Amino acid sequence: MSDVLLQTKDLQLAFGAVVVADHINFSLRAGERLAVIGQNGAGKTTFINICTGLIQPQAGQVFFEGHEVTGLAPRAIALRGMVRSFQLPQLFNEHSVRDCVCIAAAGKKNRLRIWTALQDAVDPADVDHVLDMVGLSQRAHDMASALPEGQRKLLDIAMALVMRPRLLILDEPTSGVSSEEKHGLMATIMRALDEQQVSAIFVEHDVDIVSEYSTRVAAWIAGRIAADGPPAQVLADPEIRANVIGD
Repeated sequence: MSDVLLQTKDLQLAFGAVVVADHINFSLRAGERLAVIGQNGAGKTTFINICTGLIQPQAGQVFFEGHEVTGLAPRAIALRGMVRSFQLPQLFNEHSVRDCVCIAAAGKKNRLRIWTALQDAVDPADVDHVLDMVGLSQRAHDMASALPEGQRKLLDIAMALVMRPRLLILDEPTSGVSSEEKHGLMATIMRALDEQQVSAIFVEHDVDIVSEYSTRVAAWIAGRIAADGPPAQVLADPEIRANVIGD
């Protein structure tokens, strides 16, 4: 059986004269930690939006675990095992930290019912375990709105992980987080991914984070993948250093 999790074939998308997906042919294998880098407007977020169903391509196909998911709704893709977190955490701010994770868990099992108590719709041990993995057990009963940005990011990721994904896509997980907290945040995320054996794609601008936490780097320039390979190789590429990193 192939270990290819995600594959795109000839993805094409343009907004007027601006090409954001220029015939993208790409594959990701199980176990990889892919960092996606590029200047603003290069097509990074558009690519993950296409893969997760938020945007439809004008041409091309997306496959997850060998099955085409092009055109499926984001919820349908998430239920198949490709889940994402967002640059701006998508939380239920009027609920507690634990309830946010419970809502995600109940949604995965299609158990959200108007007459069913939320706590009765989920496995409480599973929810508690996910909160422990991301270091939020001590804040389980705090309101989501009270969390600082780093912990808001972790809660968003906990809500993704409780759905038991095969692939987690993270859009700029360290944005808005202080430089002192970035490595701790990424280390926590990677430990959780390792424990659940989840592959990952993460969009990132911090070269140190990319170098330390990825196994592979794909660099976007003007809607195309300009370089794709091991971090040391891509980050040393003269074109990437000039047009992406900014040396």
